[in-house]
Amino acid sequence: MVADQRDYTVDWRFISLRLINAHLDYDSHFPAGYEDGHTAGLRLLRVAAKARAEHGHPVIGPLYAALGARVFDRLAAAHDDTNGAYRGTREFLEPILAEAGLPSGLADALDEESFDAEIRAEGDKALALTGKDVGTPIMQFEPPHGVAFFGPVISRLPTVEQAVPLWDNVLGLARFPGFAELKRSLRERPQLASFGVDPDGVGVQEDWHGGSRHTSK
Repeated sequence: MVADQRDYTVDWRFISLRLINAHLDYDSHFPAGYEDGHTAGLRLLRVAAKARAEHGHPVIGPLYAALGARVFDRLAAAHDDTNGAYRGTREFLEPILAEAGLPSGLADALDEESFDAEIRAEGDKALALTGKDVGTPIMQFEPPHGVAFFGPVISRLPTVEQAVPLWDNVLGLARFPGFAELKRSLRERPQLASFGVDPDGVGVQEDWHGGSRHTSK
């Protein structure tokens, strides 16, 4: 919404939570299913890295949009298990590649660990801009020297009219020297079909910690 209204050029880079958290024991640090979901995300990033290498940077935005629409804008299918492992499969990916105008053969990269070093390096570069105690997404405005930050984290979808003022407010705070953080852990479930929240509805409020809902271990 904002990029179209401001005529911005967006250069997508990769960051994998599975690689960032490689040193952690998922069973003791995250709710059940997170490891499968993060691993599926890494597998999809390998495909994106291969798409970028073979077809250029401009294909990544449409590919991300197609993936996002399938993951977040639809109710989960019966076989799309709740932990997200299915999203790292050919069955899930190949229709999305077709929608993005990319060859189905790119799905071969799901298992190509040779792309992991490139993905890890881009993630490390992003964290070098913000510090390590953040999540995703990380954005840098006017690189290579512009401000970088994690977020914004929002649960409701802005309208076209709301998007630019919201962005301007975020950018204004981020650009202020010395600004570090605004945060609250109470969040609404995202206004997305995959979370069971109608686009016109409001998700139930939950208390989150470290990027996930509080759970008892």
